[in-house]
Amino acid sequence: MTDEEAKTGSRVTAYTALIVAMLAMAVCFMSWSNFAPLAAQISKMFGLSVSEKTLLLATPVLLGAIMRIPIGILSDKYGGKKVYIILMIFILIPLFMITKIHTYGMLLVAALFVGMAGTSFAVGVSYASAWFPAEKQGMALGIVGMGNMGNAIAALTLPRISASHGFNSVYHFLMILTVIAIVVFAIFCKEMPTHREKTFASAFSVAKESSTWYLSLFYFLTFGLFVSFSNLTPTFLGDSFGINAVTAGLYAALFAAVCTIIRPIGGTIADKRRPMSMLQWVFVFIAIFALVVMFSFNSQTLFVIGLVGIGLAAGIGNGVIFKMVPYVSKGNTGAVTGFVGALGALGGFFPPLVVGWIKQWTGSYQIGVFLLVLMAVLCYYVLWRRFIHGDVHIVK
Repeated sequence: MTDEEAKTGSRVTAYTALIVAMLAMAVCFMSWSNFAPLAAQISKMFGLSVSEKTLLLATPVLLGAIMRIPIGILSDKYGGKKVYIILMIFILIPLFMITKIHTYGMLLVAALFVGMAGTSFAVGVSYASAWFPAEKQGMALGIVGMGNMGNAIAALTLPRISASHGFNSVYHFLMILTVIAIVVFAIFCKEMPTHREKTFASAFSVAKESSTWYLSLFYFLTFGLFVSFSNLTPTFLGDSFGINAVTAGLYAALFAAVCTIIRPIGGTIADKRRPMSMLQWVFVFIAIFALVVMFSFNSQTLFVIGLVGIGLAAGIGNGVIFKMVPYVSKGNTGAVTGFVGALGALGGFFPPLVVGWIKQWTGSYQIGVFLLVLMAVLCYYVLWRRFIHGDVHIVK
């Protein structure tokens, strides 16, 4: 199929591809974040320390981050439909493994492999955007990005399934959903136009541009917050307030939903306002609400207020940052988006590890959260020096 054929394809074909890609991403993100809602139960089953538990939560994020660029290139070269189906078939393997595992070491191996589910973002963006002209791709990417809601759905459903039907039933449920997504994709979606000329060298060429690294730093904070707090919230609530897994899952779902729903709103506002100015306030509010969380481990009400505030600020920031990409790197938007998305996803890998280690050493989560405040201050300073009073000016 040529690009022209894609542009003249029916609206039904385009919107079917968009909706199915979004739903498939939601299913994949449920698998990607499966350990967080069950962290307390898994910790008891395997006798895990705090640092071991947070390492388990961080491990799926690693592969899901570093593999986004190559998976996105493979989608462009060979077709998103093929790659999506192969990816979901692969995800079935670690999901099945988890039901048979009895050691922490093997659980980490399965967690690493299930991290491939996080690359569904790259496939979904590649596949969905191919069916829409440039002037509608912002809308398309906003809709397909709603697949991030899989984190919230996992937090809402998986603890209940485990409590009602047992631990292994969670993974049987995820496998059934994945198989359904594979079948729906295979039957109802067409293959996208392909670009065989895409290479790994061209994708990584954007690393030569300093602005790519600055945007990656900003996204490392904002998207990293989405991933890490979605994973850490049940642990925070369980350890600090003694909240059961089902209720903690509701709060984690609240955070993930706030982050996801507000993201396209942030992007839309950035269409009308200077994105750099908006991003300044994003970093300010992240720092403020992180301080609220830091001093609220003895007050559940304040903790939830801080949690929602961080979710709102981070979600808006996620939308704004991707609106900045075309202005700092004209003509290479796709490659920069993939690079920024991959490095940003790594922001969800390191915080759980650091927080877990600090908790192990000091007995407190507060120092780990304070590092988030410092990170927000750093991002504010870099933004101010580079994009506002520096040598890169984005003119709307």
